Amino acid sequence: MPQNRRKFIATTAALAAGTAVSANPLINMKSKFPIVHHVFFWLKNPGSVADRDKLIEGVKTLSKIETVKQLHVGIVASTEKRDVVDNSWGVSELMFFSDLAGQATYQDHPIHQEFIKNYSHLWDKVVVYDVSEV
Repeated sequence: MPQNRRKFIATTAALAAGTAVSANPLINMKSKFPIVHHVFFWLKNPGSVADRDKLIEGVKTLSKIETVKQLHVGIVASTEKRDVVDNSWGVSELMFFSDLAGQATYQDHPIHQEFIKNYSHLWDKVVVYDVSEV
């Protein structure tokens, strides 16, 4: 019986440590990058993988802007279909900024303006969610 108890305690401790370590990047991101810019793009040709990949290529160029601290680019995940999930978009960008001034710099930055000029023909609709940490 003591062997099972020790094994249980060791397993529980390992799981707790793993959970704490895996949550650490989120905690650090929260304090470092309190401004979030999340953009969803609806493609003009939603069935075109070539157009999707071209837009992804363009979005990735935005990481060169010095005030963009982190950039995540994504497509719709193949998760369970539920009424609360909107999977009508094609490409998403998720950016993190240190402050509002950095986000404002991004908006006017020549790389961002060039991105709009060179890739806007690929999208039909764009929705932006700007979030400030509370």
